Amino acid sequence: MKTLAVIPARYSSTRLPGKALIPIAGIPLVARVLSNVRKCAKVDRVVVATDDERIAKIVEKYDGEAVMTPVEIPSGGDRVAWVAKRIVSDYVLNVQVDDPLVNSEMIDPLISALDDDSSVMLALLAKEIVRKEEMESQNTVKVVFDKMGRGLYFSRSRIPYPRNKGGICYKHIGPYGWRRDFLLDFSNWEQTPLEKAESLEMLRVLEMGYSLKCVITERDTVEIDTPEDLEKAERYFRGQL
Repeated sequence: MKTLAVIPARYSSTRLPGKALIPIAGIPLVARVLSNVRKCAKVDRVVVATDDERIAKIVEKYDGEAVMTPVEIPSGGDRVAWVAKRIVSDYVLNVQVDDPLVNSEMIDPLISALDDDSSVMLALLAKEIVRKEEMESQNTVKVVFDKMGRGLYFSRSRIPYPRNKGGICYKHIGPYGWRRDFLLDFSNWEQTPLEKAESLEMLRVLEMGYSLKCVITERDTVEIDTPEDLEKAERYFRGQL
């Protein structure tokens, strides 16, 4: 099997408990994400990794595959790695349960980045920030990268700092594309100081001295982190955005 997609879906979300079960336009968020990923032709198998029986039952109701994982796993990336240890593949996609709009336009470029360059161990998406509220929000993960697309830093704060006019600011959105062997190595590393400070697991990769590929996309998302995000998603599905 070439590509395994894992959707980590824990119940105790910090900002929005039970988020994975909240209906978006009448369909539970985890089921909507699952359905979208299953439509991607380049994905061979999709698994929802959860720590809660309620989420597992919803996944099974929608004819999906759920795997129960330990509650104490510290991050989504570690939960994905726990599944990847047990299911062999070449690539492993970590697909966030936050995004009801995730689709092949977001997933295929990551698989292509892994296919095209054997030195790429981890690929993720970067989207230009155009809304001021996202620039200031700690829920929007900002990223800076070099001319080759290699990530330099990720932060919940605004980066780069706009001391002078000009420049483009990017945010990280959507899924991660891992080479399985690298993901398994990642999962054996202790959480690093910057990762703990920012609560961003991408920083573990950088702090350990590895690079990752930022793939620029024009595709935007509606990521669910707050009650306001829920209303925004509902407006989208009502055709009001």
